[in-house]
Amino acid sequence: MLPRRPLAALLDPRTGQWLGADSRRRFLQGIGAVGATGLLAPGAFAEMLTQTPRQTEGPFYPDHLPRDTDNDLLIINDAITPSVGQVTHVSGRVLGPSGAPVRNALVEIWQADAHGVYLHSGSAGGERRDGNFQGYGRFLTNAKGEYYFRTIRPVPYPGRTPHIHFAISRGDRRLLTTQMYVKGEQQNERDGVLRGIRDAQQRESVLVDLQPLPDSPIEELAGEFNIVLGTTPSDPVRES
Repeated sequence: MLPRRPLAALLDPRTGQWLGADSRRRFLQGIGAVGATGLLAPGAFAEMLTQTPRQTEGPFYPDHLPRDTDNDLLIINDAITPSVGQVTHVSGRVLGPSGAPVRNALVEIWQADAHGVYLHSGSAGGERRDGNFQGYGRFLTNAKGEYYFRTIRPVPYPGRTPHIHFAISRGDRRLLTTQMYVKGEQQNERDGVLRGIRDAQQRESVLVDLQPLPDSPIEELAGEFNIVLGTTPSDPVRES
């Protein structure tokens, strides 16, 4: 189900939720700067679609969920202090193999905080974990297949380049597990999980160009990550 209480000034107007006036203006300008494929009609670019590759879930899917599970990972419930890190807006669409939008798909993300620590009891450096960072969020796609998160720019940690984990589900079925990477990161070439994607187009499809939001006084970033499923949600799905 949709997050219980999204923070009013921080959510995406394209999905029927709210951003404050200034943030809304900067966010929409930023999406225009990084490309607006999410505004194309369903199927209009189906011939150009590349299936998003499956990636490992990894060991750090939260073993306990945070007190807040909405799509704003920077603020937990009614806390005043935001998390540490560069504010980053990640949006996109979940599409079927023909380019048709997938409605009511649950998009989950989880990532390490600015210190490289996950919301997981087994994550190294737990004593340094940023208690103001939610670490996990979820969003239910709208009729256009759109989703939106406000989070921090992912950071590297030993053995991994910066990345955000994504999981897409419909009902009780996991449709896809993948990871999003930052385009241009030097460590990308040395990351074994990313390099494990042998198809060049699929590898390119998970690299997201995070661009500065125009006129943002705090140097916010925005990027678009469209997720293309290899099967329609009505098909039998087995997560490998």
